[in-house]
Amino acid sequence: MSSLQKRAEAAASDAASVAVAPPRLTHPEIRRVFYGLMLGGFLQAVNQTIVASALPTIGRDLNDFQNLSWVIIAFLLSATIVAPLYGKLADIHGRRGMMLVALGLFVVGSALCGMAQNMAMLIAGRTLQGIGGGGIVPMIQIIVADMVTPRERGRYQAYMGTAWIAAGTIGPALGGVIAENWNWSMIFWLNVPLGLLAAALLNRSIKRLPAVSHKHKLDFFGAALVMAAATLLLLALTTGGTRVPWLSPTIVSLMVGSVLLTLVARWWLKRAPEPFLPLTVLANPIMKLGTAATSFAMGVMTGFMIYMPLYFQVVHHLTPTQAGLALIPVIVMTTPGSMASGRAMMHLDRYKLSPYVGMSLATLAVATLVVWPDMPVLWAVAAIAMVGYGVGSVFPIATVCVQNAVWRHEVGIATGAMNFFRALTSALAVAIMGAILLSGLGFAPERGGGGVEVLAASAGASGRDVAGVFQWVFVAALVFSVTSLIAIILMEERPLDGAQEVPPPTEPAE
Repeated sequence: MSSLQKRAEAAASDAASVAVAPPRLTHPEIRRVFYGLMLGGFLQAVNQTIVASALPTIGRDLNDFQNLSWVIIAFLLSATIVAPLYGKLADIHGRRGMMLVALGLFVVGSALCGMAQNMAMLIAGRTLQGIGGGGIVPMIQIIVADMVTPRERGRYQAYMGTAWIAAGTIGPALGGVIAENWNWSMIFWLNVPLGLLAAALLNRSIKRLPAVSHKHKLDFFGAALVMAAATLLLLALTTGGTRVPWLSPTIVSLMVGSVLLTLVARWWLKRAPEPFLPLTVLANPIMKLGTAATSFAMGVMTGFMIYMPLYFQVVHHLTPTQAGLALIPVIVMTTPGSMASGRAMMHLDRYKLSPYVGMSLATLAVATLVVWPDMPVLWAVAAIAMVGYGVGSVFPIATVCVQNAVWRHEVGIATGAMNFFRALTSALAVAIMGAILLSGLGFAPERGGGGVEVLAASAGASGRDVAGVFQWVFVAALVFSVTSLIAIILMEERPLDGAQEVPPPTEPAE
């Protein structure tokens, strides 16, 4: 049998096992699915903000401040490393089942947190909560990809952004109110009925989506290697410079271990029959550039969300409450950016015009902060609001382009991998900006952050040029912003026709 015949038979066999194109759902059916997705997205997002304001109360009640940071780190670690796993499992077992698994684990983890009588039990609950929550975002993106055409996805992803805006604005205030007036465990118990409601809404509404029947095998060894390498890297990035010095044997060992495991994982992924992260997907130019664009944009956004409150307090002498209010524009402005990109994908062939404009404005705003770090506070608020607009313009287009560039049966793993690398890049941005601040403000790594108020007081008492220190933080943000813009520019602008089922048969040579 000739090689052309073999390839033709393989393609025909593959076509028989791939899910059919998604049926066209009616608008009422799409709405029912989308309400459940928005509720799930809100729950995942709010749990990244609502807990922070209650941390002092939690530490006091459980009489353990030393391990308090692990309440945040445990969720971040577990949520990050499972994202590509959910993508792969969604391609194997289907979207509905994996979304219900994610919500179920999130609800059980929340209940465990609510029942926690000590810090160890709370951290265990947060880890389980993260394992569930880490699957919610990629599963939402995958389900939207199954539900609507590529040109419509940007609009729905922009609508989804309203859930994240609500979480970002309501979460911190709600966490403080609950911790002050009720028991902090209510923060986690609220997730149980809302999570069950989201699961009930989605259980019935997404049954009309096509069942994935492509035969996949889960590469357990490759998954373990990738997740272990990511865990060591995240541990180094989240503890270096705060709990232990950057050049301590602990951090060096974690980084070396992560590099070695990454090399072993790369070797294995080249040889596995069906690798956990297919190198064909990772090597796809649009996958690489789209992931880079959204990852570096998210790095700027995350770094600003964490360190701009300190900037407003030590440079502009705002109160903690005023500094928190100053962050609202950067959260709110992501929605206009996302909606502009959604409309561009619906109506324009040159749909990258929206992120061109958005990230150019964001880069210009960050560059202005570099040149004029002590600008008036209202100008600084306007600058970071423009950053929010630019970052918001990148997410929908990068996500849709990545999903549009792979085979339909690879949409899940591509989406999961994109979220995985985005979280790693965000952690890297936070670590770099944090290292600059700790070095410039003269804080020994062994002391850790000590809280925003302590940092502000110490910086003011030292007489340092804090605006000059933040200037270098903005330089790091500018590098991330420029990298995102370059990636958007270089990413191919393909027609939004949707992911194809199988590779087209090879034409015989003339």
